[in-house]
Amino acid sequence: MTTRIFRKPALHFFLNLHSKSYAWASALSCRVEGSQHPKHRITDYHQWFLDNIESDKSILDVGCGNGSLSETLKKKTNDISAVEIDERNAELAKERNPELTVYHNDFLKFAPKREKFDFVVMSNVLEHIDDRVGALKSAARLGKKVLIRVPMIDRDWITPYKRERELEWRLDLTHYTEYTEDEIKDELKTARLRILSQRVRWGEFYCVAEPC
Repeated sequence: MTTRIFRKPALHFFLNLHSKSYAWASALSCRVEGSQHPKHRITDYHQWFLDNIESDKSILDVGCGNGSLSETLKKKTNDISAVEIDERNAELAKERNPELTVYHNDFLKFAPKREKFDFVVMSNVLEHIDDRVGALKSAARLGKKVLIRVPMIDRDWITPYKRERELEWRLDLTHYTEYTEDEIKDELKTARLRILSQRVRWGEFYCVAEPC
């Protein structure tokens, strides 16, 4: 009987430890590797964006962060603009890419002078936005094609189980959500974006979509 009483607290302890150890390992790996997170090297997600963008086209990098992806995309074109809501990140992106046009703005309120971009890129951005359908509608308005990468909650069994147990389950506490494939497809459909190609890799959903 005593053993049963302690099973639930022990379970929750180890589930919470799993989340914390992931965060600690992530932070320490950056220091050991020398600032850049090793996931960039191991998942090589930048290559997917390069493979799906034609040369010499215009690109808008939404939620560009410190400008790492924008820097990679210069291999395809010099016609790159970026929008970033965090002021410090916008400054870092500009420092990293002096020739990059960086707008410090909320994407949902963003109104660039250019009517359309050939490609709108959203790499691990949607999950940080409360009004995700609104953001997708903005992407559909501004881009001839939209490239999206988002984290999936069903990347393993333990993540949905944590949520089921009402424990913290997110990879990042700034995430409003992490997706199932059906959820991201529903949001894209509501925003009137049609999927042209897709893949699931490293627990993330990637797709190329166009307005419809």
